[in-house]
Amino acid sequence: MDPVDARLAERLAELRAERGWSLGELAERSEVSRSTLSRAERAEISPTASMLNRLCGVYGRTMSQLLSEVEAEPAQVVRAADQRVWEDAASGFVRRSVSPPHPGLRGELVEGRLAAGADIAYDRPPVPGLEQHVWVLDGTLEVTAQDVRHRLFAGDCLRLRVWGPTRFRCAGPEDVRYALAVVLP
Repeated sequence: MDPVDARLAERLAELRAERGWSLGELAERSEVSRSTLSRAERAEISPTASMLNRLCGVYGRTMSQLLSEVEAEPAQVVRAADQRVWEDAASGFVRRSVSPPHPGLRGELVEGRLAAGADIAYDRPPVPGLEQHVWVLDGTLEVTAQDVRHRLFAGDCLRLRVWGPTRFRCAGPEDVRYALAVVLP
């Protein structure tokens, strides 16, 4: 078991307990099955990006905020070798938290990588009105938001506010690497 996954499981259980919710109540709010939530809180499974997105929405956090809560003391500088990497192997998504974590700040920088053919759909933002800047560093990325599809190439940058479903897709043939600046509303 990865230590980050173990701490994440513990934090997810704490967040539910802080609110006094049963697994059933959280399942209704997040639309994630009770059994999946239970397994995630016991660190029997590693949550997918989609599942974490749903839970972040219920708890009013961005994914980076949640992941930073399982880290030690916040630092002003995070060296490349020390930046936390989280992988959703099922979808081909790798997420690197580039910004030093700090719960009091409104912005963060993330590096995303999608394998060729990877397709991730989020049914809602973790925080409605979340501002995102997507800057493609290598490859080609398709981002769909509010039923508008944007095809981005290396060097292109898309800015949007997220109110509903979004989709990140790497049509290939090569992987895509992008920087994602996230700003809370």
